Amino acid sequence: MYPRSLLRSAALALAVTLSLGTPSAFAVGKATPAAETAAAVLRKPVAQGLYELAYSPTVDVVYVASSGGFGDTAGPAQLLLLDPNTLDVEAQIPLERKAFGLVLDDANHRLYIGNTVDTSVTVVDTNTHKVVGIVQLMEKKVGKDGKAAYTHDLRELVVDGAANRLYVTGHSGDGSVLFVVDTQSLKVVNTIPGLGNAKAPGLALDAKGKRVYTSNLLAEVVTVGTDSGKVEQRFKVSAEQPMNIALEPSGKRLYVTDQGSEMIRKYQASSSGFTSTHPGQRVLVLDRTTGKELASIPTDAGPLGILLDAKRKRLYVTNREAGTVTSYNSDTYKPLKTYSLPTHPNSLALDAKKNVLYVTVKNGDSEAKGSPESVARIQLD
Repeated sequence: MYPRSLLRSAALALAVTLSLGTPSAFAVGKATPAAETAAAVLRKPVAQGLYELAYSPTVDVVYVASSGGFGDTAGPAQLLLLDPNTLDVEAQIPLERKAFGLVLDDANHRLYIGNTVDTSVTVVDTNTHKVVGIVQLMEKKVGKDGKAAYTHDLRELVVDGAANRLYVTGHSGDGSVLFVVDTQSLKVVNTIPGLGNAKAPGLALDAKGKRVYTSNLLAEVVTVGTDSGKVEQRFKVSAEQPMNIALEPSGKRLYVTDQGSEMIRKYQASSSGFTSTHPGQRVLVLDRTTGKELASIPTDAGPLGILLDAKRKRLYVTNREAGTVTSYNSDTYKPLKTYSLPTHPNSLALDAKKNVLYVTVKNGDSEAKGSPESVARIQLD
């Protein structure tokens, strides 16, 4: 997902189709519905380097993180505020550091933006739409080449507003960690090791159960206790490239996208000697208390973003390589509708009241360098 990491490059690779794995405990036959017509979809170009987004019912606005891209054609790093109905840009908040990951604490009027290449988090007050601070998660270290650099980069963020805690995954092949930030003091209060000696892309929070769930590219799901501040469980799973995670809030299920990227497969083999036995291209459903596999849901190529609307029993998945977004029944796992959003649909946000899904869509190699990426609005049934 992030430009200076092999993980982000791998996410852009074509997914393989050769089936090498063993069947899951519950496999759903692949029958992706035909792509929906454009009638339900509004899409607009917005800015360069779009990544994650969030919808605020309090402010009634869509927030979008824009890194600005890289190179000679790069634009400014900024937080964009979009009209939720028209997707017109209502405001632009300049940022000192490039914006990638994003999580909203609507109740406490805070937005947290992951500055991946600076290993920091920018904090925005959503009442005033002013930057109120930058949390530096770690300092640079001098490597064997004599150059100072960050040893970890960032991906996902989750927030527990009631407990005044922000959790951020720090990636490193030498040992990924979970940063814990006090959202009142804006200080790092803990750095929890043990997420695995590999990239750790997935992150989900069970605030009530006092658990944080992460995934890594050693085919593991790792659970951290928010009270204990340490790894409490780790499960080996059949998903070799477990990416983003959706958590069933009142149940035991964990939904994990298994991307199936050939580039990630090569990274795994070179970095840890990992031997692949499954092509991915699915959502794996797990019992989060035992790690037991409950279902394997086939997807289009390159599943990445995932969002669960538990009230409506809907699961939404972005398929980056296929250029589609698919909805599933989250109980039966049957595919319901597929929306065409080429080239690379990336991240998801939901307006639950209006039943509207928002999607960032990244450019592919065919788009002109420096051209803006887009946001799509899908009016769901």
